[in-house]
Amino acid sequence: MSAAGNGATAAPRIGLVDYGMGNRRSVEKALERAGANVEVTSDPRALGAADGLVVPGVGAFPRAMDSLRRLGLDEVLLERVGAGTPVLGICLGLQLAFERSSELGGAEGLGIVPGEVRPLDTAGGRLPHIGWNLVRWEQASPLIQGLPEECAFYHVHSFAPVPDDPHDVLGTSEYGSPFVTAVARGSFAGVQFHPEKSSRHGLQLLANFVAVCARVESHAGA
Repeated sequence: MSAAGNGATAAPRIGLVDYGMGNRRSVEKALERAGANVEVTSDPRALGAADGLVVPGVGAFPRAMDSLRRLGLDEVLLERVGAGTPVLGICLGLQLAFERSSELGGAEGLGIVPGEVRPLDTAGGRLPHIGWNLVRWEQASPLIQGLPEECAFYHVHSFAPVPDDPHDVLGTSEYGSPFVTAVARGSFAGVQFHPEKSSRHGLQLLANFVAVCARVESHAGA
């Protein structure tokens, strides 16, 4: 990380991927509170220069993938993950990282994480699932540094990811039946819940991601 003129270190530059869907403003403000310098953009060059990327989103998987491809952002995301850049997917942004989804007849995803996105098995519960649910962490990760082994996060969804490899599962929760709510594979991490709406634990998770981006930027600039 480069040093500012007053001796302080500069905040890492995080590109908030703008593909026309979802909760960009609330995620932007939460990332700023977590210590990031945030640029909301669909410009591939700006996203290619950022220290880390966040993919937000609320809506339907097929429409989101169409938008990413139309803007050329699918290629940007694949290139940045391939280069080891920290990338965080939130809600729909997590789902898009998978190979496919069955939503609205099905669609192909980015394929960053092997597996697919399926409807929640609620055992008769109401959809969409809306509310606070305990998340249990299944492995260690810098993304969850300092968080309790179980803590509540705010969910709004009808679908959930099903990874092929259990080693990609970072966190699980339950709504009628268990479901995966956080994954980590290489430099990509994703959460089904909304950290920007999840009070102090959500802010801690975002601050952890910002810290990961800062370390990567510092190493690149060394």
